[in-house]
Amino acid sequence: MQTFIAELEQHQAMMARLAACHEDITAAGGLLADTLRQGGKILLCGNGGSAADCQHIAAELVVRYEKDRPGLAALALTTDSSILTAHSNDVGFESVFARQVEALANPQDCLVAISTSGKSPNIIKAAKAARHKGMAVIALTGGEGGDLRHHASLAIIVPSTVTARIQEAHILIGHWWCGLIESHYARS
Repeated sequence: MQTFIAELEQHQAMMARLAACHEDITAAGGLLADTLRQGGKILLCGNGGSAADCQHIAAELVVRYEKDRPGLAALALTTDSSILTAHSNDVGFESVFARQVEALANPQDCLVAISTSGKSPNIIKAAKAARHKGMAVIALTGGEGGDLRHHASLAIIVPSTVTARIQEAHILIGHWWCGLIESHYARS
């Protein structure tokens, strides 16, 4: 087990490398803001810690991030236990998010697909379903980006292969997006 200081140094080194992704991160934030301005909604999907990030980001948008403003249309596809369990039991887990995209999404919406490896079959299927509907897809991934990067309008590939570092970057990016979006809607 490494010391906390070593863990912190690893985190800081990865965050410094993340600066190379700033153009894609900014472009994705603009895409999300445009989606909401044009009456679309943001849908998010991921597994495990990425599922928690989906819920976290959706909550920041629907409720508030830092400023008082109207609620914004964001939906974590990871939260409806009845849909998740019925579909996984009756059809299979691999298409659990794709089915929700099929049922709930419109072409003006945007899917944020989160997978630390970019290799999660259910996340890739959701991205494919979104693209099939004409939606924009933002992939948040790490490592080499996996197959997910090929099914995204924009892929942010965190420059790390360490799951914890990738997840730390993902929530930082999500928070930055929330702040950017909120700045367009905040009440004076």
